Amino acid sequence: MQALLGLSRKIDAFNTLIGRWLSWMIVVAVIISAGNAVIRKVFDMSSNSFLEAQWVLFSVVFLLCSPWTLLKNEHIRIDIINHSLPLKVRGWIDMIGHVFFLMPFAIILLWWSIPFFLVSYHQNEQSFSAGGLPQWPAKSLIMIACVLLIVQGISEIIKRAAMMAGVIPDSNVLQGSAHAAELEAERLVMHIAGEKQPRAE
Repeated sequence: MQALLGLSRKIDAFNTLIGRWLSWMIVVAVIISAGNAVIRKVFDMSSNSFLEAQWVLFSVVFLLCSPWTLLKNEHIRIDIINHSLPLKVRGWIDMIGHVFFLMPFAIILLWWSIPFFLVSYHQNEQSFSAGGLPQWPAKSLIMIACVLLIVQGISEIIKRAAMMAGVIPDSNVLQGSAHAAELEAERLVMHIAGEKQPRAE
């Protein structure tokens, strides 16, 4: 188990490094968007490559940072029922979700994304818009994201198994924005339920 946990830590460190660096692409996309707007208004000129670069950069962040989001448990799960369950039950829910849903989905998507990318690459597929960017680099992002997500899924399964065995602390004691969102949803439901209760005369 310790060897597997060592592998898990390396995977986590790798995807954390990728996530932290690539998240800055949002800033680059904002700069390109603002610059494109200024050039278009001031000089009455623009380029489709600027627009497509914004889309690609957003795709980079959305796809390649998704394993980091999974690692940090920052995907929003508004699930009051799950939040109220015992930690052991929640552990089994996470394990089943990773093994039977996350991993098959990522593997199937990877299987289909490889020929999707290769066809585009061999054809040197270009944008349909004049002055646009090549399409195959953007299509490669799906394939790369699936690989990273599968690797992170392996890490999460290892950690979940270790947590259920009592080797490491349970991460279901949530922190961060995901937990805050769950608490806020629970507060709203309790507030609505309280308003619907009949008032004593």
